[in-house]
Amino acid sequence: MSRPSPTSPLRLGLIGFGCVGQGLYDILQRQPAAGFVVQRIAVKNPTKLRPLPADRFEFHADDLLDDPSLDILVEVIDDPAEAFRLVSEALRRGRRVVTANKAMVARHLPELIALQRRFGGTLLYEAAVCGSIPVIRTIDAYFGQEALPEVSGIFNGSSNYVLTGMTSAGADYATVLAEAQAQGFAETDPTLDMAAFDPRAKAVILAAHAHGRLLDPDQVLNLGIEHITAADIRFAAGRGQKIKVVACLHRLPGGGTTVFVAPQLLGPESPLYHVEREFNGVEVEAEFAGPHFWRGRGAGGHPTGSAVLADLAALRAGFRYAYPKLGALTTTLPADLEVEVYLRNLPQPLQAALALRDVSDAPAAPDRAEDYVIGYARLSLLHRHRDALRAAGAFVARTGPLRPVAEVPAPAHREPAVLAG
Repeated sequence: MSRPSPTSPLRLGLIGFGCVGQGLYDILQRQPAAGFVVQRIAVKNPTKLRPLPADRFEFHADDLLDDPSLDILVEVIDDPAEAFRLVSEALRRGRRVVTANKAMVARHLPELIALQRRFGGTLLYEAAVCGSIPVIRTIDAYFGQEALPEVSGIFNGSSNYVLTGMTSAGADYATVLAEAQAQGFAETDPTLDMAAFDPRAKAVILAAHAHGRLLDPDQVLNLGIEHITAADIRFAAGRGQKIKVVACLHRLPGGGTTVFVAPQLLGPESPLYHVEREFNGVEVEAEFAGPHFWRGRGAGGHPTGSAVLADLAALRAGFRYAYPKLGALTTTLPADLEVEVYLRNLPQPLQAALALRDVSDAPAAPDRAEDYVIGYARLSLLHRHRDALRAAGAFVARTGPLRPVAEVPAPAHREPAVLAG
């Protein structure tokens, strides 16, 4: 492969020209001194209108993989399967690659690591997690030798935008979701964001760097806000709290790790309480360095494009992820814990299936017409019945701490009662 002179810009092959691709292109046009030039652009749809002349685009991404004059390949398409095909083939050829595809990385991280080790290529993916916040590289490089008992945060700007609108403006879910879609903060099909599949993928990626765990995304619990209503917002406000979708990576004393994503009620004492609209926030608890908090834009072409640019600069400097906490390339199942949760619109059969413990007697609220219950549920049972909860229109939110299942007292000999508010 030919290499430019030290003073020549690095030549990029850009695969995809959607929100992130256009954001990166615009940044590079404004910052020519950055030292990168987009040499070739491959897209899928030849009839789609784009803000550049038609002759700037081609329609066979594999041609970019075959071009030895390109120094770095940048993959920013929205198809995880095609992204994996292209990225894995590039790594087999020893290429340097940057991707923003969190679903692809989360699903195939063990294979991607193995390909880099075998063929000598390099893959960076800072833009795949939390937009403009440099969380992956910071955890991998700065905290590589330090235990992180907990990493948590708001990893999805789309759902956070919706929650901000419902909380601050009193708007209903459908109205704010439509606004988020119009602003470009949510997709036409909002399932990945609102059902928390997107932050789940990001949590799986961070687990490899923060705790050295390679997880199967399908084995990680994700609960979303598709069925949230104004009643849930009022319930949280009555406690002086807000609802946020929070990803949690919790390290157990014995070395196990629990990873899950769920709505959570948070008070002003939490820095995540103050993270609004499309912003993301990440809390890191380090064993020796103590607590850290990072906040930044988690959505949009320029914020995510800036993360791609940072990876390009890192590749030019020879950086690659060290994965210092990673052992053998095996999947590790998360340890089971119990968590205190608020559940609304929960059918009796599902309530029995969740085997709630320590059900609390919540005070009645005269403006609530719906039934709800608060109690401890096992993460494994919430995961097992996640699809049934979604199909029933139930809303679930974390309200309290985690605790090991082994420390839970024996259940009382009675069916848990649904508490009407």
